[in-house]
Amino acid sequence: MRHRVGGFKLQRDGSARRALLRGLTTSLIMEDRIVTTVTKAKAVRPHVERMITLAKRDTLHSRRQAASFLNSPEALKKLFEKLGPRFSERPGGYTRILRLGPRQGDGAEKALIELLGSEIKRKAEERKKRREERIKEQEEQGEAAES
Repeated sequence: MRHRVGGFKLQRDGSARRALLRGLTTSLIMEDRIVTTVTKAKAVRPHVERMITLAKRDTLHSRRQAASFLNSPEALKKLFEKLGPRFSERPGGYTRILRLGPRQGDGAEKALIELLGSEIKRKAEERKKRREERIKEQEEQGEAAES
């Protein structure tokens, strides 16, 4: 029986599992959202939440703890400069998992795991892109009307 045994094995040995979770955590911090399987998303969530909690403290010790887990210095920099202040007022629950349905190849259930607030950034980027397209169309129509 697995009473009081936490975590997910993910059909890997310890070192492969740690490498997978480190890679997923780094990717999520860098990209704000990733698509993976539901089980991997649930497994990586506590690691990401712990990294953000370390970033909120922002001490030398917490930086070194995060650096020992993350794979890239760019992720560490983003974690402490952007994500720590972004979630400074929030007591926890920094991620969201959305189920996307089965994967085409093997039928594994896919999930989108994202940091809260990334949808606002994505919507702002989409609005900016649409605005630029509208301005470009208006300029083209103006040039056509002048001809």
